[in-house]
Amino acid sequence: MALICLILMLYCGTVCGNLLIISLVSTSKNLHAPMYFFISQLSICDILLTTDTTPSMLHILLNNGGTIPFINCMIQWYVFAVTEASECLLLTVMSYDRCVAICNPLRYSSIMTNNHCLILAGLCWVIALSCSFIEILTTSRLTFCGPNVIDHLFCDLMPLIEIACSGASTFDIVKYILSFPVLLIPITIIITSYINIIVTILRFPSNISKQKAFSTCSSHLIVVTIFFFTILIVYIFPKGEQTSNSNKLVSLLYTVFTPFINPIIYSLRNKEIKKSVQEITNKCKICSYKIYT
Repeated sequence: MALICLILMLYCGTVCGNLLIISLVSTSKNLHAPMYFFISQLSICDILLTTDTTPSMLHILLNNGGTIPFINCMIQWYVFAVTEASECLLLTVMSYDRCVAICNPLRYSSIMTNNHCLILAGLCWVIALSCSFIEILTTSRLTFCGPNVIDHLFCDLMPLIEIACSGASTFDIVKYILSFPVLLIPITIIITSYINIIVTILRFPSNISKQKAFSTCSSHLIVVTIFFFTILIVYIFPKGEQTSNSNKLVSLLYTVFTPFINPIIYSLRNKEIKKSVQEITNKCKICSYKIYT
């Protein structure tokens, strides 16, 4: 019961925190900038991800198990795959945005225009939708000839592959090919961007300028590290003889905990977001004062 309450609290906090960021970016003029636009897109991904998986987790935990039709399982996995791929690509675009802002500040406004940002965000979603559709189509063609029971909290990829009796080799090939546009290339771009950022910052003559430049990238770098660390552990690195309980624990990490802490990281470490929250709070206090007086 304690785990159920914890997951429910984290889910509510995730939805409220990310909705707050989306609302702030939409309404506050201080946040009408490319970086905050991409942060709001990340918030959309986090809401979709946790809403896709958390209800089924709670249902399974409350009933000590559950059943789900195959088509519903595929839909759940498709939404999950789209949100994870989109977040990966959006984090890549954000690293490019920070690289341009620090390495080429004089041309930043002409490069990262509103249209350019919309095109980049649209490409992230289109690539994620397309690659995930190919992956889900390949997964749906797997043959399941044994007991169709997975010891997991939702329809995740690895438990599905484990109960497939044929077609897994074809899926491995597709998975390897799709890893280039949604994982390997983004990681390469992020690493390259941060190498350029670090080299540029180290050339700054003032320590204050260096600290300010590093602070603008710190939140993004923390989120990137957490996201890719969990993804690489679950889907890329050899897992050996992991128990089902350890798999469930890791799944809670990247489906419940990570979407919850993302808005906290961005809000606590970002002066503009805290300033916007303070402005809205002050407006609410003024409105409530006028109502009661």
